[in-house]
Amino acid sequence: MSTAQRRLDIEEVGDVTVARFIDKKILDETNIQIIGNQMFGLVDEDGRKRIVLDFTNVEYLSSAALGKLITMDKKVKAAKGKLRLCCIRPEIYEVFEITRLNKIFDIKKTQEEALEGF
Repeated sequence: MSTAQRRLDIEEVGDVTVARFIDKKILDETNIQIIGNQMFGLVDEDGRKRIVLDFTNVEYLSSAALGKLITMDKKVKAAKGKLRLCCIRPEIYEVFEITRLNKIFDIKKTQEEALEGF
């Protein structure tokens, strides 16, 4: 995969995979498609079971992007893995609250918290 297409920054912390979103705004349909494929690939292709999605850079998220996150959560659960989200800005977290997705996802404030007790 060319680096131009890479929308996630992947880092291994022990046996946990930390995937940091590169984009500030996750809006564009094509981009969301690429992000989705890269997230799903972590589970489907790489067989990773412990994943933290880091939203530090993300300022805006479309509802289509939320759909990908829900699919990702289902994939990880089906693989008997664990998915955590961290570093979500308050204005984005609000969207998670409105859609009640904060009840579905395991959301932590910091990456350190997200990595604890995995």
